[in-house]
Amino acid sequence: MARERDLLSTEIVNRGIESSGPNAGSLTFSVRVRRRLPDFLQSVNLKYVRLGYHYLINHAIYLATIPVLVLVFSAEVGSLSREELWRKLWEDARYDLATVLAFFGVLVFTLSVYFMSRPRSIYLVDFACYKPHDDLKVTKDQFIDMARRTGKFDEASLEFQKRILHSSGIGDETYIPKSIMAQENCATMKEGRAEASMVMFGALDELFEKTRIRPKDVGVLVVNCSIFNPTPSLSAMIINHYKMRGNILSYNLGGMGCSAGIIAMDLARDMLQANPNSYAVVVSTEMVGYNWYSGKDRSMLIPNCFFRMGCSAILMSNRRRDYTRSKYRLEHIVRTHKGADDRSFRCIYQEEDEEKHKGLKVSIDLVEIGGEALKANITTLGPLVLPFSEQLLFFATLAWGYLFGNNRKKHIPDYKLAFEHFCVHAASKTVLDELQRNLELSDENVEASRMALHRFGNTSSSSIWYELAYLEAKEKVRRGDRVWQLSFGSGFKCNSVVWKAMRRVKKPARNPWLDCLDRYPFQA
Repeated sequence: MARERDLLSTEIVNRGIESSGPNAGSLTFSVRVRRRLPDFLQSVNLKYVRLGYHYLINHAIYLATIPVLVLVFSAEVGSLSREELWRKLWEDARYDLATVLAFFGVLVFTLSVYFMSRPRSIYLVDFACYKPHDDLKVTKDQFIDMARRTGKFDEASLEFQKRILHSSGIGDETYIPKSIMAQENCATMKEGRAEASMVMFGALDELFEKTRIRPKDVGVLVVNCSIFNPTPSLSAMIINHYKMRGNILSYNLGGMGCSAGIIAMDLARDMLQANPNSYAVVVSTEMVGYNWYSGKDRSMLIPNCFFRMGCSAILMSNRRRDYTRSKYRLEHIVRTHKGADDRSFRCIYQEEDEEKHKGLKVSIDLVEIGGEALKANITTLGPLVLPFSEQLLFFATLAWGYLFGNNRKKHIPDYKLAFEHFCVHAASKTVLDELQRNLELSDENVEASRMALHRFGNTSSSSIWYELAYLEAKEKVRRGDRVWQLSFGSGFKCNSVVWKAMRRVKKPARNPWLDCLDRYPFQA
């Protein structure tokens, strides 16, 4: 019971002056109870730590044997004077030339096999984020007024959406398609294709212009969109529009939620590892209009308040000649899936309500379930990115408590030592608040996520790219900086990708933040 109570937080909400009833004219208040993220860094289960430390153990033989070999070699060489060492090398080379040649032959062969068997380096050449036209901008008040004029919502539903919007962290310059505020049904294939064409082609046009590559040069195409999945697919729409080559490897990922962008990158990476000298394009988006809900179920009205138009397109390459012009090199991708658990599987669920209106139902347990998935993901990622001193200290305190039952506070790994920049999926203000508290991040660490949520809203799987675009527009990314992109979504999934900057990134000529950069960071 105590544990359940710890996951709840309360907030007193001023509901204004009562207009009717026995309390007319009086101020009324209500107590809102919210679920918080579990304090996962204080309750990491040892089984999750094993998921990450098996990477370390797999390389333990190198960590153990290399220092011994170096020590033995140093001791042997150290016992000889410089003259004796050169005389010994010369005599061996003079009288046993065959052995020396054989040794160098084996050395060259071993090094060749090693470098040929290593995974190819994957580069992020550049990326683009679509910025819709200004006539699609909507303020929070305009959103409610337009929703009222459609006649699809009763007053209780409108009031609920108004409260959600004003506590969401979303600003007054986000974008929605015009179709969703029409009295007709906006969730049609025609409107879905129109919105898809607008955002995808807009992002891709900018990408091809920035990178100066032709669409026919692309060997791998991966598109992810969770809700809208027409036939022919979205990837086929892109191939048809740009007249791409016939042997392109194309993939279309659907129903995978807001974390599908990193899954798409993982698939593109695998394709690039198997196909040398290739380009891969990853397009991440979501169709807001096709996902619009016009019923009264409050758990299904929440996505209406948060999701906004957006799309990202990134160009990845395995070509060595792109080393000098690429922005980032791919370091790690870590994926976590909690779908085996029924609660996790149903926490974001598409279905019809009692009146047969289709929508996306969000569970009250979302924050708690997301925290469990995040806990598993970061304990797998930690051994790959954290300094060895942090890993050793964390594992030592965890093992001590596990073996001896010590209730002493566990050491919390400092992920700020592993990354210079954080791009956390901008789902909502509440989620960002809890993530900042649990990961002990500074306001500057989550600045990009909060600003992207305020300026563009929750753009689903593309949100982490609007955040990276913000960092680039502010010229914060320097050579050698490590960027952590973290996203989570239905299933339930939590995924991480780590990039390393190849060079200092100057302010791009094309960037969705350029017209409003002077107003950010925004102070609430």
